[in-house]
Amino acid sequence: MTGPKTNERPGTRAQAKYVRSSASKAREVLNQIRNKSYGEASEILAFSERQISKDVSKVLDSAVANATHNDNLMAEDLYVSACFADEGMTLKRARPRARGRSTPILKRTCHITVIVSEYDEATLEALREREAISGRSVSGNAAEARRRRVQRSREREQVGEIEDEIEEAPEPEQTVEEQAAEIVAATEKALASGDAPSETEDTGEAAEADDPEDAIEPEDAAAEDGDAKKTGTNTGEED
Repeated sequence: MTGPKTNERPGTRAQAKYVRSSASKAREVLNQIRNKSYGEASEILAFSERQISKDVSKVLDSAVANATHNDNLMAEDLYVSACFADEGMTLKRARPRARGRSTPILKRTCHITVIVSEYDEATLEALREREAISGRSVSGNAAEARRRRVQRSREREQVGEIEDEIEEAPEPEQTVEEQAAEIVAATEKALASGDAPSETEDTGEAAEADDPEDAIEPEDAAAEDGDAKKTGTNTGEED
């Protein structure tokens, strides 16, 4: 007796069409998450080294979101009841070879489908008892906590990149107003410390220049010149 057809399988589904990967590669990943709970399947896909696991994880999250929003089901009560990959169209390309020949390149595509269903009451109770005995949290809550940790780590990385960009950015040049303010502040500081000449010192030098004792009157200067001439003539006659 055959099972239900693909379109008649119960549960909430999500599908991704024309995924750029072969169906055989997708089936190897889908075989690992079949009949697993949502939390276990998310962990398996998160730590898988295959590139197709990212696309499968997106389809799984979409199926769980459909079940949560459309069917009002709890994410921790869901499991992967069915998952399969169908072959899509093949893109044909060619690669040039020697002597003007070419070899075909076949780029495979596939359609990935994931169906999630709710555990029955007996199975759900047994799972909860087993998780309570082992001390582990509910699988759905564990997956949600892991996603929050990943989100926080990504936010910290983004903040660190922004801080590095700010530190590496060149300092802005000073404006004319800032330069004028610095000059005024330096002048006031010099005046306060006494390095710059004050007004009293200038007035003192002017007073010394205008001192009447040091100044020579014109009449005295003429008399001194006459005496010098007389002494010169007298010395000449004696010789």
